[in-house]
Amino acid sequence: MRYLDLSLSDDIIDKIVELTSFNVMKNNPMANYSSVPQIIFDHSISPFMRKGEVGDWINYFTPVQSQMFDEDYTRKMADVNIPLRTRI
Repeated sequence: MRYLDLSLSDDIIDKIVELTSFNVMKNNPMANYSSVPQIIFDHSISPFMRKGEVGDWINYFTPVQSQMFDEDYTRKMADVNIPLRTRI
């Protein structure tokens, strides 16, 4: 807001923080893709928003998949100076 030279009341900021929390967004059809038809996105296979845990991908990627991702990321992001952090 400072960047845009705007200000909001603390109540509005608190509401934004609440509505953008992971748990609220996970249950919001506008954010969790639950309104997308099953033929396009089948939530019974995997929900769009799973746990909200940083680094949980490591429990699902095989070492080969992780290597493939790293190689693809390196290739596609070669001209971008944004480091990829897989753990905090």
